[in-house]
Amino acid sequence: MEMLTKDIRAKLPSLGATEKIPSAKKVCVVKYFQPWGSWTWYAVEFDGEDIFFGLVDGFELEWGYFSLSELQSINGPIGLTIERDLYFGMPKMKDISALKGRESDWCY
Repeated sequence: MEMLTKDIRAKLPSLGATEKIPSAKKVCVVKYFQPWGSWTWYAVEFDGEDIFFGLVDGFELEWGYFSLSELQSINGPIGLTIERDLYFGMPKMKDISALKGRESDWCY
């Protein structure tokens, strides 16, 4: 599976472009997830090469930077890898406030 298509790349704003947008209104363009666990990465911005900025739902729910190369290097049990949610945001992208799951006062 292609982790970052040309279409997705074109929709991702550059790093810092959404800085003035409130957290709950930032638009998640692509979602990556760990099929054997509970980690999820929601990308909001991209540097055009390797680094994303977005919401990371792992040990805690927090905004931060993560890299495409790091996601691609993770190997789980029986050969599982990090996957891109093929149906996330289709037909339109979702802002953070529309995400279901763990709740956080500062995020929703």
